[in-house]
Amino acid sequence: MKRLGVVLFLLLLFSLSCSALSRAGEKLSSTGTALSTVTSTAIPSTLTPIPPTPVVYIPPACQGKPVATLPPGATSAQPTPTLDVNPPLTTQEQLKVFDKLVAKVNEVYLYPDFNGVDWKGIVKDERAKIAQGLDTETFYFDLVTMITDLGDDHSQFESPAMVAQADAELSGKNDYVGIGAVVLPMVAKGRATILSVFPDSSADHGGLKPHDSILAVDGIPIVQDGVAHTERTRGPECSAVVLTIQSPGGEPHDVTFIRNRISAPLPIEARLVPTTDGSRIGYIYLPTFFDETIPGQVKKALEDFGPLDGLILDNRMNGGGSSDVVEPILGYFVDGPLGNFISQKAKRPLTVTGDPVNNSLTVPLIVLVGEDTVSFGEIFSGALQDIGRAKLIGQTTLGNVEILHGYSFDDGSRVWIAQERFDPLVSHANWERDGIHPDVQAYADWDTFTFETDPAIAAALALWGKK
Repeated sequence: MKRLGVVLFLLLLFSLSCSALSRAGEKLSSTGTALSTVTSTAIPSTLTPIPPTPVVYIPPACQGKPVATLPPGATSAQPTPTLDVNPPLTTQEQLKVFDKLVAKVNEVYLYPDFNGVDWKGIVKDERAKIAQGLDTETFYFDLVTMITDLGDDHSQFESPAMVAQADAELSGKNDYVGIGAVVLPMVAKGRATILSVFPDSSADHGGLKPHDSILAVDGIPIVQDGVAHTERTRGPECSAVVLTIQSPGGEPHDVTFIRNRISAPLPIEARLVPTTDGSRIGYIYLPTFFDETIPGQVKKALEDFGPLDGLILDNRMNGGGSSDVVEPILGYFVDGPLGNFISQKAKRPLTVTGDPVNNSLTVPLIVLVGEDTVSFGEIFSGALQDIGRAKLIGQTTLGNVEILHGYSFDDGSRVWIAQERFDPLVSHANWERDGIHPDVQAYADWDTFTFETDPAIAAALALWGKK
């Protein structure tokens, strides 16, 4: 499996920084806030019972149980990670892992100059620290930091506990307590905006939609002192949280949601775009390529659509993922070579075998991109544009397209190393340096429009001469 530039929330949690993308597994009544991507621990705060009201959706697992609230801000000081403890390592075992890690970076790293970093100096200093004695968690934390310090924004190290959670996420086995939504913090605007809503969640039952925003949790702003505190929505299962929600163009309002456990793959969104001439234009929002259930979800959507007159694929918030996810999806739309992956010593082709669903191989195709389209999200979009299969609409991407290869060690840890770059088949453009340029510029902040008023969708219809 090859992985391209996915910045795992697990890595960020391990280093005690905040992920830009937070999963929420809470159940709510009308509109909702999204929670961190990890399962929260039970909080031993005193609960104040409140009677459920008819407007609040009560998840099945909470039926017949007393609904309770937490004191405002009670969850904000709780620790974020819930990673399992890593098995202890002796100093000699640590040195063995360290030496194998360093040897693998030396062997395969894409940049012979180590991206301008004093790699030899970093290695020397860290080996001396390990030899003097480090506890296991500090050792793993140092390896995370060391690989991050290569500075390519892709390469990353995972402890054994982080590997277990990452593999669960890739397999679509999300497991956390929350309202059932995925959010993007927008710190400058003092809010977190909804990207996706899990089907049959409290968020779904309560009418929460993508592009809605969370302004406050139990009356406390979601953003304070330049930090988005999505963790404030955490709490015990079947507890209540009051969120201040604002829909695009609407007024803020408070909604009560009941937290519940979510165990489901990250959902795509698939729907038809209304047109005045009756044309069948499909729309599929692709939130990630780091979930092995996504190809099956896309295939089912294409089957349900039937033959289409046009299809819009939305990669604007797609942070990349695994080649095992990307290549099957590409096969629905293309058949043949798309370019080459180039390493220090070799190149390998990216050739896709077509797997048509209805008229998916020939349907007119538009892909939406933006500054949050990263790694395999970029390669997927750019490759379709490069061979003339699709037009791109949106913003120029930031250029972050190194390909990661994973290497596992005896202790169960793993390193992902930027080992290749992508050379597109026709243009041979340097996307890492220049980004990928859309055919049509169309942009608005995610929290300012709805599906019906999306300027990029409007631009896609205009490009096809429709409205």
